[in-house]
Amino acid sequence: MVRYFIWTIGCQMNKAESQRIAGYLDVAGYQAAASFSDADLVVLNTCVVRQSAENKVLGTLGLLKGLKNEHPNLQILVTGCWVNSNAQELKKRFPHVNLLFKPGDYHELIAWGQKQGMLVEERPLHYPFPALKTSTHYNDARMTSSPCTFVPIIQGCDNFCSYCIVPYRRGREVSRPMEEIVYEVKELVRQGIKEITLLGQNVDSYGHDLPKHPDLADLLNELNNIDGLVRIRFLTNHPKDISLKLIDAVASLNKVCEHLELPVQAGDDDILKAMRRGYNVERYRELVHTIRREISQISLGTDIIVGFPSETEEQFEHSLSLVKDIKFDVVHVAAYSPRPGTLAWREYQDNIPASVKKDRLNKIEELQTAVASEINSQLQGKEVEILVEGRKKGKWFGRTRSNKLVFFEDAGDWLGQLAIIRIEKTSPWSLRGKVKNN
Repeated sequence: MVRYFIWTIGCQMNKAESQRIAGYLDVAGYQAAASFSDADLVVLNTCVVRQSAENKVLGTLGLLKGLKNEHPNLQILVTGCWVNSNAQELKKRFPHVNLLFKPGDYHELIAWGQKQGMLVEERPLHYPFPALKTSTHYNDARMTSSPCTFVPIIQGCDNFCSYCIVPYRRGREVSRPMEEIVYEVKELVRQGIKEITLLGQNVDSYGHDLPKHPDLADLLNELNNIDGLVRIRFLTNHPKDISLKLIDAVASLNKVCEHLELPVQAGDDDILKAMRRGYNVERYRELVHTIRREISQISLGTDIIVGFPSETEEQFEHSLSLVKDIKFDVVHVAAYSPRPGTLAWREYQDNIPASVKKDRLNKIEELQTAVASEINSQLQGKEVEILVEGRKKGKWFGRTRSNKLVFFEDAGDWLGQLAIIRIEKTSPWSLRGKVKNN
């Protein structure tokens, strides 16, 4: 039995692509391994959004070089955003890698597999059935089945924010035809999936390149009619592109969850302009006001970058004030990391000391911890509905429609079930309670 191990870091799109790679390998007769050392074939699905992620990739490639010296027949495949357009140069630098293929390029993976004698038939890119791995455990041999999965709907990005490497690695935007996505989701539901998360670097751009120009709201309306599908989520949105039509769809469609990821990146207009984000702080605040007016019980997540080149203390304070004023449910904060090839890398000097970046990051995190504690404490004693995704350290866990993580203990089998939980303990990061409907 040939065994494989998939190592995945980075965004949800990477996780979705790892699902499909695992599915193809399963169809080929391979079996998931518990670790690198147990595998005959290793796939690295990589990320280079920040230098820390790229360092992990390079470190793992070094580890695998040592393993291959001990086991010359080990096959090493690398995909994800680390694989740039100059794959030949990468191959020279890392000769122990058997195949480098761009993110989502399943055709190249299958062609390589067929040369190796893998019995995997060529399928159209957007119809990878029945080769779908619906587990959420990508680096874990337990491979526990999950009722939730990711569904990519648009690949690439046309925005070219000055700090972002994604458009250079994943290319320009290409939407999947709506009928293919609907077909895939119906198949996933038939396999037992109850919740899907639609993925794209910018889901709000979905459909602009398709005939008749359907948009994300149109897609949500179609998916909302699928019997057996319980919940629909999507990410990530771009504040300059999110439409009133989409906001109305979230407000009116019963299966679309009340949660939006709306990355602001900075709370200062000059920094936003340097980032090439396409909106200012006032417009962002107005958008948040509109969303909260139209969608009851909405929860909001955002991303913030601190230490962008030449960010002054006053400009950082504007970001801090935005977090305090808007009161996001979740804030993902990161220190600016220069990415070779991006506009910011070419045009600006990375002149904010690492110690200052760390201090600013800590201030955002400390403030958000207090904000999230206040928001979540309002659920104390309330009953919430969660879709149970699995078990962790002996406790069942799932998320509310507003994306709150909830844990509870019970002897029954709750996997994939909707559970009503009375919240007994809150924290900034999760909730705990007792099941009410057993």
